[in-house]
Amino acid sequence: MESFSRRRFLQTSLAGAAALSAAPLLAAPTPKSASETLAAQLFKTLTPEQRAAVCFPFTHELRSRVDNNWHITKPTLDKFFSRDQQALVTELFLKLHSPEYADTVFKQVQHDSGKAGFMGGSSVGFFGEPGKGGFEFVLTGRHCTRRCDGDSVAGAAFGGPIFYGHAAQGFNEKPDHPGNAYWYQARRANEVFNALNGKQRELALLGDSRDENGTLTVKLKGKTKAIDGIPLTELASDQKALVRKVMADLLAPFRKEDSDEVMKLVEKNGFDKLHMAFYKNQDVGKDGVWDVWQVEGPAMVWYFRGDPHVHVWAHIRDSA
Repeated sequence: MESFSRRRFLQTSLAGAAALSAAPLLAAPTPKSASETLAAQLFKTLTPEQRAAVCFPFTHELRSRVDNNWHITKPTLDKFFSRDQQALVTELFLKLHSPEYADTVFKQVQHDSGKAGFMGGSSVGFFGEPGKGGFEFVLTGRHCTRRCDGDSVAGAAFGGPIFYGHAAQGFNEKPDHPGNAYWYQARRANEVFNALNGKQRELALLGDSRDENGTLTVKLKGKTKAIDGIPLTELASDQKALVRKVMADLLAPFRKEDSDEVMKLVEKNGFDKLHMAFYKNQDVGKDGVWDVWQVEGPAMVWYFRGDPHVHVWAHIRDSA
C-alpha cells in the first residue's frame, strides 16, 4: 500500500522542506484549479433529484463539519450518480493529492471502505454554486474528509478541517503499523523527539492526548488557551529545520496549492508559535516510538493518533 520508495520519500521531504523555507508562499487553490474545475463540471451535470439531495447554501453549517467515519449526505456515489459522474469524482479526488501520492491515497480509501469500495463508501455535498459567490465540494467516508473550495472559504487551508487515516491490517495495528499509508509521518515526527535533549523531552512528552469528538477535535485554541507540548521557541535552529521537514512530509500527499496555503498561514501566524507534543500513555507496543503526537498553534492543529490505527485531524486557519 505504501507507494513511496525510500529515494522518492527523501526527495519529496528535501524538496518540500526547501519549498517551505522559500519566500514568498503565495499559491492557493482558485476556481480554475483542476479539482475546482471538475467540481464545477460535476455540479452542472446534477439532475433536479440529485441537487435536492446533495446541494446546500454555502453558509450551511454542514459544510464545516468533519469526522473520522461519516456521510455528509445520505446517497452514496455508486447508487445515486452515473458512471460519468463517478469518473468525475474520482478524477477530482485524485487531483486533490500530489502526483506522487494520489494512487496510494485512493487505494487507502478504497481499502478502508471495505466491500463497498470508494464509490459505495463515499458521499458528497455541494455548497453554493460555481461562479455565483462561494462554492465548496466536500467528499466524505470512512477515514476521509476532503474539500475543494477555490479559496472560497477565506483564511482556511483545505477549505476547512480535513481528516485522513488508515487501518491497514485490521482495527488494532501492530506497533510498526505495517502497510499503513501514513505511518511514515509518525516515523518522521519521532525523529524530532529523538533530536530533543532531556529538558526538551520533559516539555514535549505528556500523558494522554485529546479526545476524538468530530469537529470539536480540531477546535482551535487561539491565543488565550494553553497549548500542549514544547514551544518551538525552545528548539535550536537545526531542530526547527527538522520540524519544517516533518511539516513537508505531512503535506506530501496533498496538491501543491493546498500545501502552499497551509504554510502561508503557518508563517503568517508565526512558525515559532507552534508547539509539538507526544503522548506516552498511548504507545502501541510500549516500544518508545510515540504513536500519538501533534503539531499545534493558536490557529492550527495537526493531530496524529496512531492508536489503535491511524487517524489524522488537520485544521489550519489565518486566525482562531
